[in-house]
Amino acid sequence: MRLHELKPAEGSTKDRKRLGRGVGSGRGKTAGRGTKGQKSRSGGGVSPGYEGGQMPLHRRLPKRGFTNIFKKKIEIVNIRDLKRFESGAEIDEISLVKAGLIKGNKDGIKLLGHGEITYPVTVRLENISKSAKEKIEAAGGTTAGKDM
Repeated sequence: MRLHELKPAEGSTKDRKRLGRGVGSGRGKTAGRGTKGQKSRSGGGVSPGYEGGQMPLHRRLPKRGFTNIFKKKIEIVNIRDLKRFESGAEIDEISLVKAGLIKGNKDGIKLLGHGEITYPVTVRLENISKSAKEKIEAAGGTTAGKDM
């Protein structure tokens, strides 16, 4: 079997309804929209959530909570993720993006101590947890950045 020989299973697909293509098609003239009214017009219809003038559900329900617009979005990296780097590697924001561990610097990057590391690496990040710092230094590596 070749790629150009593939086709869907028998009866699994149906032709779409072609509306407004003449009286003989069975869906001509008004194209299944009925006569007159808001829904029969082009561009007509009501917006989602509209309930005919009744107070819509999304306005009847109470609003709860609060969103802090000043919240910092910090990317998280764990010690176990550093296995992608070889011994003696220098790990900073750019190397983490290249390795695919983070998408980009939002408001900062924090290294957490989940996992183990057995070889020395140099980590240059703003935020490093105490446990992560201890594990890196125990493996013979160095860290530069403020502890959190």
